[in-house]
Amino acid sequence: MNKLYEIIKFPEFGDNRGSLTTIEFNSGILPFKTQRIYYIHNTRVGVSRGFHAHKKLQQVIIAVSGSFELHLLGRNSKEILYLSDPSEGILISSFIWREMHNLSDDCVILVLASEPYTESDYIREFSEYLEHLEARTC
Repeated sequence: MNKLYEIIKFPEFGDNRGSLTTIEFNSGILPFKTQRIYYIHNTRVGVSRGFHAHKKLQQVIIAVSGSFELHLLGRNSKEILYLSDPSEGILISSFIWREMHNLSDDCVILVLASEPYTESDYIREFSEYLEHLEARTC
């Protein structure tokens, strides 16, 4: 994937009772085997999240409730996405800087990750992230 993200649309079913969205791990929709699932909730107004990149991990980010802005930065591009559709996920590959801003009061962010948690996979300093990008082009 040479762009910052890919949109994944999950099957959604509904009628007058409401909607149901499915994520089946062996359906071929996800490009990786999910190793970890976590969600972000109960955030305070004005708090932003993220501010990191991953060396190996890929993830799909979904706004299952509420909304937020997802800021993505790669080598030569920057995107700001507005997430509010619980049947849509954003696939982010490794070495993409991500930040989450303007989370609504009712925001719940679900993340499907390709790897278990490993602190050494995180790049938490933006200057270090830029060094890694530079090293990858040499």
